[in-house]
Amino acid sequence: MKPTIAVAGSKGQLGWEIQQLSGSLEHFNFIFCDREELDLTNAAKVEAFFQQHRPAFFINCAAYTAVDKAETEQEQAYKVNAEAPGVLARECAKYDTTLIGFSTDYVFDGEGKEPLVEDAATAPINYYGYTKLAGEQLALNNWQKTIILRTSWVYSSHGHNFVKTMLRLMKEREEINVVSDQVGSPTYARDLAEAVFAIVGKLLDAQFPVQNTYSIYHYSNEGVITWFDFAVAIRDLAGLDCKVNAIPSSQFPTPAKRPTYSVLDKKKIGSVFGIKLKDWKTSLQQCLEGLK
Repeated sequence: MKPTIAVAGSKGQLGWEIQQLSGSLEHFNFIFCDREELDLTNAAKVEAFFQQHRPAFFINCAAYTAVDKAETEQEQAYKVNAEAPGVLARECAKYDTTLIGFSTDYVFDGEGKEPLVEDAATAPINYYGYTKLAGEQLALNNWQKTIILRTSWVYSSHGHNFVKTMLRLMKEREEINVVSDQVGSPTYARDLAEAVFAIVGKLLDAQFPVQNTYSIYHYSNEGVITWFDFAVAIRDLAGLDCKVNAIPSSQFPTPAKRPTYSVLDKKKIGSVFGIKLKDWKTSLQQCLEGLK
């Protein structure tokens, strides 16, 4: 019997990338589902899904990701980002299913100046970050075999993201403004998907000391940049000639406050799972080539 890996949120950036890579993993049986097939906010449907499929792993890529809308659509954001991971973890506990979930740099206040380790103090500065932190806690409290991967600035050749928005705007306009006082690290969703499969492989390795590995880990590509730096690199690598102007965040107000500094320290995921991180520009180049 092949172990079954269930993946929720299959139409999002990360879920889509996992689906693209799944064909190379023939020793697993995959079930991909989006909201239409499995509504994670419906506990009865989640329970029925587990009874039917009994997955060895459940990878939860489903999330409410509209950061600004979360400020007003609080009930929906909390249901998807907080309550659903808690329900999932309870079901995983019944079937001894390993749960892998995802969180965000937005669980921190963004006031620091050093890369953030996993046990750094959390203090979300917007409602989206609050819901993701609550989801982490509910999942970890409800089931011991839970791994949470916190990530930042996710983009892909699929879905809505900063890279695709910049490409569109740079083709439409002669110049654009991008904030230059928010510092972080981009994450190519394809690289994150590969990291997830590397973790699954380690957890199934009889020689791997599994018991102490269920925890929170940080993952992004290597490098520390601003959104302005990111935009300039997108322009240059795509061979566009749009002028990019650096502006302060005060000139680009948003309903949800953004962290000023949210660089994640990734040493732990490297030391525990042996995952090597790619440079952000190398991964950006790969994504842009895929978009061609």
